[in-house]
Amino acid sequence: MRQIQAIILDMDGVIVDSEPRHERAFLEVVREIGYGDKLDLRFAEYIGRSDQELWRDFVAGHKPPQTVAELLAMKRRRLVEIIRREQPLFDGLPELIEKLAARYALGLASGSERQVVEEVLGIKSLGRFFSAVVTDSDVKRGKPAPDIFLRAAELLNVRPQGCCVIEDSKPGVASSLAAGMQVIAITNTHPAEELQHATHVVQTYEEIERLLLGGR
Repeated sequence: MRQIQAIILDMDGVIVDSEPRHERAFLEVVREIGYGDKLDLRFAEYIGRSDQELWRDFVAGHKPPQTVAELLAMKRRRLVEIIRREQPLFDGLPELIEKLAARYALGLASGSERQVVEEVLGIKSLGRFFSAVVTDSDVKRGKPAPDIFLRAAELLNVRPQGCCVIEDSKPGVASSLAAGMQVIAITNTHPAEELQHATHVVQTYEEIERLLLGGR
C-alpha cells in the first residue's frame, strides 16, 4: 500500500454490527405505522446509504401520513435503544482501533445520524481515538459520492491520497475510490466478489492489522 497517514473508518458494518439492527428498527417502525404487509421496498438496497434516502423513497412510494423527519426520529429512537442495550461491537475491533490510533490519525465517516454515531462512539469510549467525525448531515451528498470522505480528510488535514478507508458496503467502496483514497473492504456485509473494486478485500480484522501495521 502506498504511504498512508490517516485511516478513515465507516461505522455501520465496520465498527458496530448494526446493519441487521438498522433493518430491525426500520421494520419495527414500518409495522407500527401500519405498512408491515404493504412494504414495497428492499432494505438491502440501502445498505451503505443514508437513512434520509431510505425514508424519502419510502414516503414517495407509500404516502404515509408521517413526514420523513418524523420517520427518521422514530427509527433513530429504536436504533439507539437497540445499540445501547446490545452494544454490538465486532470482536477485535476496539483493540484494532487502539493499535491504529498509535500510528495513524483516525477519522470516522458514517451515513448514520449524529446521535446514533455518538451512541456508538460512547461504547468503550471509542470516541477518544478519533480526531474527526463526519456524518451524513455534514455533507450535501451521501455515499457513493465522495463528499463524506473528502470532508473527513480535510478535518484530519491529510490529502485524500494519504488516506485509507475501511469499509463494508458497495456504496462505501465506490465513495472511497471516488475520493482518490485506498480502501480496505471487509466482508462483514457483502461477499468478497461484490467488493472486488476495493484496493484490498479481507475477511478479518487481523488481516487489516497486518496490512496497516505489518509485523509491528
